Amino acid sequence: MEGTRIGVKGIEWNYLEKGSGKSLLYIHGNTGCSVWWEKVMDVPGYRVIAPDMPNFGLSSPLPGKPGIEAYADAMADFIIALGLKGTVAVGHSLGGAVCLSLAARRPELLGGLVLVDSSAPSGLKTPEAYHPAIEAMRLDRAVLAKALGAVAPLPGDPAFFQRLVDGAALMAVPAWIGNAVALSSFDVTGKLGGFTKPVLVIRGANDYLITDAMARETAAAFPGSRLETLEGLGHSPIVEDPARFLALLRPWLG
Repeated sequence: MEGTRIGVKGIEWNYLEKGSGKSLLYIHGNTGCSVWWEKVMDVPGYRVIAPDMPNFGLSSPLPGKPGIEAYADAMADFIIALGLKGTVAVGHSLGGAVCLSLAARRPELLGGLVLVDSSAPSGLKTPEAYHPAIEAMRLDRAVLAKALGAVAPLPGDPAFFQRLVDGAALMAVPAWIGNAVALSSFDVTGKLGGFTKPVLVIRGANDYLITDAMARETAAAFPGSRLETLEGLGHSPIVEDPARFLALLRPWLG
């Protein structure tokens, strides 16, 4: 699963790819990158693609100010460039907001959605008083590791966790505060009811960022969606228990 690179409208993308068949697109969250999906790339019958979004990982910076719509527009260009129209998109956290933006504004590109501990349609508010803490994460690896440990506890796999920290440290400087501001101002409330393709909403029961009420708000935005709560897991089921995540995802895809 060596990284592949492609240039799309002035942005250099880095992405992982595995398998063949229908397309499945993984979209990571804030401080994330494609590494977060490495343990869930095995989905029989699917061409699974996990990019580093612009501003993250080994992809190039996003021109202009960070914004959920800007990330979604770049992702739409990526989908078209790789011939992924009709893909099922799986979005984690901020990546879920990107999926919501695509569903509201470019629904023709998607064949379904899986939203994992995703921002709600009304966004995810981060008070400005928290911005110094975000800057501390950017400037101090120990602070960053502590923060990531709270949302992605991996006591049994310290080497993999350090790779997540390495990936987080690559995030573009404007994105640290910019992503928090973007999520705070994001709102597609009332704009998702026309998306009638299958939607699965997943939440770790111990997630302190995405509440049960937020997950229910997300599920209620789509007709016929399904909400699954994973007991004992937190904000990041994809790394906390990859096997359990796949055991839920694979049958749903079928």
